[in-house]
Formats: sequence, C-alpha cells, structure tokens
Amino acid sequence: MSQTELNVLIEQVKQCQLCKPKLAHGVNPVVQLHSSAKILIAGQAPGLAVHQSGVPFDDASGERLRHWLGIDKTVFYDPKQVAILPMGFCYPGKGKSGDLPPLTICAETWRALLLAELKQLKLTVVIGKYAQDYHLGTSKQSLTQTVKNWSEYARSIMPLPHPSPRNNIWLAKNPWFAEQLLPELKQRVSEALKD
Repeated sequence: MSQTELNVLIEQVKQCQLCKPKLAHGVNPVVQLHSSAKILIAGQAPGLAVHQSGVPFDDASGERLRHWLGIDKTVFYDPKQVAILPMGFCYPGKGKSGDLPPLTICAETWRALLLAELKQLKLTVVIGKYAQDYHLGTSKQSLTQTVKNWSEYARSIMPLPHPSPRNNIWLAKNPWFAEQLLPELKQRVSEALKD
C-alpha cells in the first residue's frame, strides 16, 4: 500500500462511526500515522482533553511521556518519525476509578490493517495493560510484572505504565522504573530515530 492509499485508510478511520452509540461524548478518532514512522506509541485510548483537542497526548500524560522518551514535541508530532495508534481511537468516557477501558471494536476493525502499513518501525512503545495484552500476550500477568520484565522482550518492544499523573504512586513504589528502564528507553528511542 502506498502512502496515498494509507492516507485514504487513515481518513476512513477518522470518519469511523462504529462505536458512536456507546460514546457519551461522541466520536473523534485520534491517531497519527505515516508509513515511514520509526517508533510506534501503542497506547490505551484518548482522554477527554485529547478528545476535545484531537491531538494525541495533548495533556499532562503527553508531557511526561515525551520526557520519558527523551524527545520534544517537534519529533513526537512528526508522523514520519512517530506513529501513535491507541487500542481505542475515541475517548471511552469516565468510570469509577478513571477512564473506561478502550472499546475493542477499534482494534478488531482497524488495528491489523494499520499496523501492516508500518513497515519501517524500529521500536514499539507499549503503554498500559490493554495495549500490553494485545501486543505482548501478557493477560495473565500484572502490568507491574510486564514492565518489570522489560529486558525479556525483544529489543524492538518496550512496555510502559501509563504516563498519567494518576500513576505517581506506582512510580514512587517502583523506583527501578526511572533508574533502569527509562535510560534504556531513551537510548532505544535515540537509536530508532537515527536509522
């Protein structure tokens, strides 16, 4: 598929209405893709701020994520460098303890088609339990176990917790994350972008 054909597919995604009846805030699919992307950010689903702006990770989570990756907004928002493909493309709404899980219809309908066109990827950053279960098959272990075992996965994959400020307690309880994983993540990001 050419980039022009991929652009048509991306436009179909952005016009998708499959989950409209289930979304109180309406549909607004948020993705960033280009066939030459070197890094894939495989996240959960947009939050309310991102739903409203239409810009992926346009919130405090995005600031922290960019810091973790060691890149600025210019690189992060360059689709030829970084693809952003959450498990759910639209804001799923609020639950009792945070945002609701991503709706599975996005992944079932679009994910394989879109991933197949990202042939230049050097690194996939897998954020959160839903994305880790999909990309790593880790449904039988906790997010903490998956992230703590980061060195056991292929060098082209890095599992992360969600960068949300809601995870400050998790980060405080797991100092190895900042001490061991983040320096390696920054190195892998730098290597992927140089290729």
